[in-house]
Amino acid sequence: MSENSTQIDGRGPRPAKGSQVEMRVEGIDDLGRGYGEVDGHPVAVRGAVPGSLVRAQIRRRHRGAIGGQLEEVLEPGPLQREARCPHVGTCGGCSFQTYDYAGQLESLRGHLLEKLQEAELLGEVEVEAVLGMEVPFGYRNKMDFTFGNRRWIEVGEPEGVAADFALGLHVPGVYSKVLDVQSCAIHFEGADEILNAARELAREHGLDAWDTRRHVGLLRHLVLRKGVNTGEILVYLVTSVEDAERVDPYAADLVKRCPGITTLVQGIHSRAASVAVGDEERILHGPGVIHEVLAGLTFTLSPTSFFQTNTVQAARLLECIHSEVQSFEGRVLDLYCGAGTIGLSLASAVKEVVGLESSASSIRDARANAQAAGIHNASFVEGDVLENLAQCTQGAQGDLCIVDPPRAGLHPKVIPILLAAAPARLIYVSCNPLSAVRDMEHLARGGYRLVRVQPVDLFPHTPHLECVFTLVPG
Repeated sequence: MSENSTQIDGRGPRPAKGSQVEMRVEGIDDLGRGYGEVDGHPVAVRGAVPGSLVRAQIRRRHRGAIGGQLEEVLEPGPLQREARCPHVGTCGGCSFQTYDYAGQLESLRGHLLEKLQEAELLGEVEVEAVLGMEVPFGYRNKMDFTFGNRRWIEVGEPEGVAADFALGLHVPGVYSKVLDVQSCAIHFEGADEILNAARELAREHGLDAWDTRRHVGLLRHLVLRKGVNTGEILVYLVTSVEDAERVDPYAADLVKRCPGITTLVQGIHSRAASVAVGDEERILHGPGVIHEVLAGLTFTLSPTSFFQTNTVQAARLLECIHSEVQSFEGRVLDLYCGAGTIGLSLASAVKEVVGLESSASSIRDARANAQAAGIHNASFVEGDVLENLAQCTQGAQGDLCIVDPPRAGLHPKVIPILLAAAPARLIYVSCNPLSAVRDMEHLARGGYRLVRVQPVDLFPHTPHLECVFTLVPG
């Protein structure tokens, strides 16, 4: 049967790549794309809102999956909203901005419920309503921007616009070009000023941006970080070489232009890999760290240490965890503990906290945070969690174990060690429900059952969802 002939099952021909199609958006898929049908074929379009009639151009056909790019909203549905960010159609970082916030939360809960039901994990347990934000903008306390010598030209920009320098974000799937971001609706107040000053001053000082193809150029990344409850701001400037003669005057002018900057650190990263982490660091202004207050504790944050990017919702996340630890007075094992946020916030209510983390900078921060807070019943083990877990879980039958793994979830070999340790309660904190469900299926086969599911929206206007899952033996 030819590609363009009528299908036996009654469907029409598959939309051709490059063709224009119209569809009514039925819902949101796992990747945050609006989906609908065209001649009986499912089509996914990023930025399309449920209930709206849209026109899209087919851009991808692969193994039965059809993806399109949103061209126009022909009939806005009841959940369609105006985006606050001018880059929303290109950036992809917060693709839900045109989607009513209450509708976002309901879609996120629906996807989570579906995955848990498919895995037969729920039983009689309810998936509680997603804890959303009162004001779901300006919430990110950290943003990682990229310098590039090839600027992505957006639709509508004048012909012949300069394209040899950019400071912003990579367009999804395009790593050789950088979208020049002038403003962002989800990062902290004051970040736009620093971002634009950094761009302008770089041009004034004649500093060249990194070339991802030839691996040359000075400026690589600009990381902006703020202590929301302290007002302190950290700028982390990642360059390919030290070059103090050029970098130091640039940094001094940036601080002068933006006096709200509390500290500025240069990271030196000469390797080809595009990561905002320096192999060496120089403090060019201030103490080199900032502070954040959360759950009554003051945390010291270095440029590369892990901390939740949404301070307001992180506080609510901790409240959810604390409610699951009430009346527990034994030892808490805190796996993938980062800077110790969760474990230290529980320390006053339990006998002992033991944190495990592979990041050396995070462990340094965790120990400093414990010392600054006068917490003496918390210790932190640096190194691979898998390698240290067996020793730390000896005699853990009466312990409470908290796991907060990266998006990929738990290492497959970690789960048998956890099951052998048999903690009295296991709290799984997840930023990726798909990997969490997979891990909890293994834990369920090992004798644990799910007793509570509390989702928290730490990343408004994105398809990402944080969850607190509580499991107990039996």
